[in-house]
Amino acid sequence: MAGVSQTVSVQSLFDSVRPPAEELLDQCVHCGFCLPACPTYMLWREEMDSPRGRIYLMQMAADGKCETMDKSFVEHFDRCLGCMSCMTACPSGVEYDKLIEATRAQIERRHRRSFWDRLHREMIFAVFPHPARLRVLALPLRIYQGLGLRTRVEKSGLLKHLPARLEAMHALLPNLESYSPCPEHVVPTVPVRRRVGVVLGCVQRVFFNRVNHATIRVLAAEGCEIFAPKTQGCCGALSTHVGREEESRESARRMIDSFEKLDIDDIVINAAGCGSNLKSYGHLLRDDPEYADRARRFAAKCKDISEVLTSLAPIAERHPIKARAAYQDSCHLLHAQRLRSQPRTLLRQIPGLELIDLPESQVCCGSAGVYNLLEPQTARQLGERKAGLVVRAKAEVLVSGNPGCLLQISKELRRLNQPIQTFHFVELLDASIQGRSLPD
Repeated sequence: MAGVSQTVSVQSLFDSVRPPAEELLDQCVHCGFCLPACPTYMLWREEMDSPRGRIYLMQMAADGKCETMDKSFVEHFDRCLGCMSCMTACPSGVEYDKLIEATRAQIERRHRRSFWDRLHREMIFAVFPHPARLRVLALPLRIYQGLGLRTRVEKSGLLKHLPARLEAMHALLPNLESYSPCPEHVVPTVPVRRRVGVVLGCVQRVFFNRVNHATIRVLAAEGCEIFAPKTQGCCGALSTHVGREEESRESARRMIDSFEKLDIDDIVINAAGCGSNLKSYGHLLRDDPEYADRARRFAAKCKDISEVLTSLAPIAERHPIKARAAYQDSCHLLHAQRLRSQPRTLLRQIPGLELIDLPESQVCCGSAGVYNLLEPQTARQLGERKAGLVVRAKAEVLVSGNPGCLLQISKELRRLNQPIQTFHFVELLDASIQGRSLPD
C-alpha cells in the first residue's frame, strides 16, 4: 500500500502505522464482565472469541508473543461483530472500538487471505459503498423481483447449492422500490428552529431511500431547514468496520468536504452504523495534518435523528397509529452512541402505538455492517434468535434505527414465514405526522 510503512519491530507483530495503543490495551483488567454481553461468547463459550480474549491476543501480538498473524489468529477477530456491547458492560471504560478497528487494519495489511475471501470482499466493496453503482445494480434486481423470479428461485431449492456467502447475499435483498432523489435544500413552512445537514448514506440512499424522505419530512415538520448536498458519498463505516483504514479515511475526507462550508447547526444521521463512524472522525483522522481539526469540528456536529428530534419540543401534530410495535436497539445506537431513551421517547409520542421492548434487545441481531455477508452462519444464528423473540412478543411491526438490522431481521422473519413488517422509527413518526397508515 503506497505511503504506508511496512516496518515491523522485532518485538511486535504489528507494524508502526496506528497499531492498537498500549494505553488502551492496559485499560483492560480482564475482569470478565464483558463475557456474558458478547454475542460470540454467548454462542460458543470460547475465551478467545470474547472481548477479553481478543484483547489478550492483541497484547500477545504487540509483545511479540505470537509468531505469525496466521489464519487461526485472524479468525478470532473476523468473528467479532464489533457490536460494542462489551463497552456498555465494561466497568473500566475500555475503548474496545478503537482497539478492534486498529487490529483489523493491521490484519488487512499484514495477513494474506485466501483468493476466494479476497474476491468476495473486493466484490462487496466495489459496490456497496458506491450509491451510483448500487442504483445501476438495483434496476435488474427490481426486474428480477417484479417478474416473480426471486420467489421461484427461493422455492426451487437452488439457493441451498450456492456458497453460504452468496446465499446470504440473496436472502438479504430488500423489496426494491423505484429510486427518487432527495431534495438538496428544503425550507420548512413553519418558522425555522434549526439548520441541519442530512447524511443520505450509500446502502440507505438506494435500498432504504424512503427512510431518507421520511427523515426530511419529519425534520421540516419540526422546523428544520435542511441541506442534503449531492456531493456526499459513503461515510466509510463499512470500510472502517473491516479494517480497510485508508479507504475509510478517504471517505471521511470527502464527507467533510461536502458539509463543512454549510452554515448548519447539526449534521443528522438516520443509520446507526454511519452515525457511530461519523462521530469518530476526529479519531480516524487524528494524525492527518490537513483534516485533524476539521474532523473534530465535523464530528462534534454529528447527531442521530433521534437526538435532534428529542432536543426540539414537538410542534407537528401526531395522529394515531394502532399497532403493537417491538423496538430493537441497534448496537451502534445503543452501545457505540449510548442512545437508548431517545428513539423510545419519539415512538411514545405517537397516540395508539403500543411499544414493547424485546427480550435481549441489547444483543446484536447479526447484521453488523457487512458481517452477515462475511460470516453468514454466525449471523444466521443470531438473526434466528432475534426473529424468534419478535414472533414470541406477538409484535405486529418491528422498529429499529439502522437499515442493516431491518434487513437482517426481515430475512429471518421470512424464513419463519412470519409477515411482520419492519420500519425505521422515523417512518412511524412520519406516518403519524402525515396522518396516514403505515406503508404496506
